[in-house]
Order: sequence, then structure tokens, then C-alpha cells
Amino acid sequence: MSGDQLHTYEPADLDDMSPLQALDAMTADVRGHRITVDSTGLFNATRHIGLLCQLAARMAADAEYQLSPNIADLPPAEHLGASAGHLGQAIAHYTQALAPLLTLTTTAQDTPQQKLDSLDHHNRLRSHLDDAGRALAAARTVLAVPQPLTAPNKPAPAPLRARAVRSRT
Repeated sequence: MSGDQLHTYEPADLDDMSPLQALDAMTADVRGHRITVDSTGLFNATRHIGLLCQLAARMAADAEYQLSPNIADLPPAEHLGASAGHLGQAIAHYTQALAPLLTLTTTAQDTPQQKLDSLDHHNRLRSHLDDAGRALAAARTVLAVPQPLTAPNKPAPAPLRARAVRSRT
């Protein structure tokens, strides 16, 4: 496998983690399985896209679920929704990285001219992967915001009663 170890996380494993833990696991997986210009890198890119799609779908579902009453142990729906949006951006960048990655993987780069011609593809690949990394970091930032402590429910103040108007009859 070109020196790459088998992946560590599967979608089923991510489902057993909190949203922040799942995002951290996904980020660790991205760092541990770099996108290289070969068949292993192509495999890693498609695998990352699949994991990101699964994680984005989960965040969106958790956001919808959070809107139900009496849900605990989830970040606020707004945080989950924003995080899902950032994951969508990461998915888009990984998908856009496929075109230069495929070109670099399938085109010979033996001569100096071929190497020079491939510079644009390398730059586009690096740009999309960097943007995907920034999107993952933004998703984590949103999820890592501490949740406000919920104050015990105070009884609602009694409504002010209007003075009764007494009429003389």
C-alpha cells in the first residue's frame, strides 16, 4: 500500500462519538492519510470525501434532532448547522482536488517539460487541500465553543392583573 497504513476510522465508529470527537477523528485521519500523487493518494481522497459526507449528514441530522424538546448532550442546533456547512465546504474542496490529482496520477512526469507542465496541477491540488483543511478547522471552532450553562428554570413572574373597573349601577 505504498507505506500507507490502513485507515483507522469507519463511519460506524464515528457514529459512536460525540460530534466534536468525530470531527477530531476525521481531522486526525486526514492528517494521517495524506493525499499523494499516486493510487494511494487517490484512494485516500475518495475515502476522505466519503467520511466527510457521512459526517456532514450526521451533523445536519443532529441539528434537526436538537430542535426537538428535551435533547441533551448535543451542541446547539446553530453550531451543528454551521459545522455541517463547513464540512460541506471541505467536501467541495476535496471533490475539486480530484481533477488535478487524477491528471497528476495518470500523466507521465518524466521530462523537465512534463514536470513544468504539472506545476499548475500541483498548485491547484495544494490550494484545494489547504482550503479543505481550513474548512475542517472552522467546523471544529464552531463545535468547540463552550455551551452556556443553563440556569435553573425560574418560575415565570405572575402576570400583572389589570385593576378591575367597578361600575356603579
